[in-house]
Amino acid sequence: MTTTARHEGKTALVTGGSRGIGRAICHRLAREGALVAVHYGHDEAAAERTVKEIEADGGRAFPVHAELGVPGDADTLWSAFDRALAARDAEPGLDVLVNNAGITVPRHIADVTEADYDRVFAINTKAPFFIVQRGLDRLRDGGRIVNISSVATRVAFPALVSYTMTKAALDYLTLALAQELGPRGITVNAVAPGYTETEINPTLAVPEIRRRYSEASVFGRLGAPSDIADVVSFLASDDARWTTGQWIDASGGVHLGV
Repeated sequence: MTTTARHEGKTALVTGGSRGIGRAICHRLAREGALVAVHYGHDEAAAERTVKEIEADGGRAFPVHAELGVPGDADTLWSAFDRALAARDAEPGLDVLVNNAGITVPRHIADVTEADYDRVFAINTKAPFFIVQRGLDRLRDGGRIVNISSVATRVAFPALVSYTMTKAALDYLTLALAQELGPRGITVNAVAPGYTETEINPTLAVPEIRRRYSEASVFGRLGAPSDIADVVSFLASDDARWTTGQWIDASGGVHLGV
């Protein structure tokens, strides 16, 4: 793949960067010159593997560990990030923050427990809020924030009600941050994937469900993590300097006819 150096000299942090969409985003930003912090919550081996893959491809990356959804998670993440940068003798600060980490609770409203609800909101909504809040003094003027939302926030999807509510809240955070951080030249946008080939969706192992999800796109296929990463790379670049507060559908035209 032909790449450019449009992120040369930048430092990026991708939460949930060791697998799936996050991993693809890390690879894309690194190929375009960024020093990438690959955040992970539990799977250290996956994070180390992602870092090694990036380095083998000529890029620069390092792992950052912090469990999200627990008290003090944002402070833990930023402390680990600061230490890792210092260990590399890299310049402090951040240019690109991608809030990608998230979990699903595939249950209808009657089956969602309070524990389910609290956990999905803690990881998908509360963690990004405080990661941004605690990171504002690290984010450089002219920086970029990209929140990974979901196309499900635009259609009724009862089987994912609590998950979709967390992403709808993230959509509003995107708007509020874009307004507040605009004077600093910081853009804030949300990218909304549709049915994407990642391990976060175990139902894709069911042939009938896989076929139905593929056919929901006008292109007749599931999305690939790289499809999402390409959009994130654009929003993280100077090319997107005049785009902020936007919700970008990256679903492959899912449900256009509904």
